[in-house]
Amino acid sequence: MKKFYLTLFFTYFLTVFSFSQNINFEKDSIALLEMQPVSITQLEIPYCNQEDVISHTGFSLLYSNQHKQAHWVAYQLTKEKTAKAVERGSSFRPDPKVSTGTANNNDYKGSGYDRGHLAPAADMAWSSKSMKSSFYYSNISPQVPDFNRGIWKKLEALIRTWATDNDTIYVITGPILEEQLPTIGKNKVSVPAAYYKVILDYTLPTIKAIAFIIPNEKSNLPLTHYVVSVDEVEKITEIDFFHRLPDEQEAIIERTVCKSLWSW
Repeated sequence: MKKFYLTLFFTYFLTVFSFSQNINFEKDSIALLEMQPVSITQLEIPYCNQEDVISHTGFSLLYSNQHKQAHWVAYQLTKEKTAKAVERGSSFRPDPKVSTGTANNNDYKGSGYDRGHLAPAADMAWSSKSMKSSFYYSNISPQVPDFNRGIWKKLEALIRTWATDNDTIYVITGPILEEQLPTIGKNKVSVPAAYYKVILDYTLPTIKAIAFIIPNEKSNLPLTHYVVSVDEVEKITEIDFFHRLPDEQEAIIERTVCKSLWSW
């Protein structure tokens, strides 16, 4: 019953959003086309206490000990990094940098859930170290098999295409974590009802951002059905993305969705 209401909520949310997102669409679209990038380091890291950020080869994350998974995983994906240099790994392991401990193999054994990557292994195939890091349990979340191997996999592949198209993009991925989620295993790993991805292209000729919220369930709908603004993801997750951008740029980029500027 809880899953039914969660699904109903996300369906309602996406429907309402489709009517409200384009109030200033034309004005903001022009502003995006005229926008010039400035030099910013670690643009992908959301606002947080920097001492809490865990950095691995290829990505950084903010860990939730309560939910035994990351609040978010963030990384820069370049065209060069989409070229496969190493084979996919298969050895999931606890993250030695998480002092409070992560999930382990036993938590997922017999659970019926896939060990779903947040930073995809395919995005980390540019080095053996980044591939190994992607299999730390801090980067893993319980996902419905048909979701992980279906629409989530399609979105991951599409984002790699966008990295090739745009040379460099910034990707932040995470589960939508809330109280009283169902759990699996002895370590009580929370099972999220939905996941998000936030993507920023901060390069010319066109600066743009796009975001997705997708329920943790099988879906045959097109990815465009789940598109939202960065602002909408911020409202649900209470995470401040791209806070290092100049304020005016951040406001326009995060509230504007231009599907036509992305290849599908």
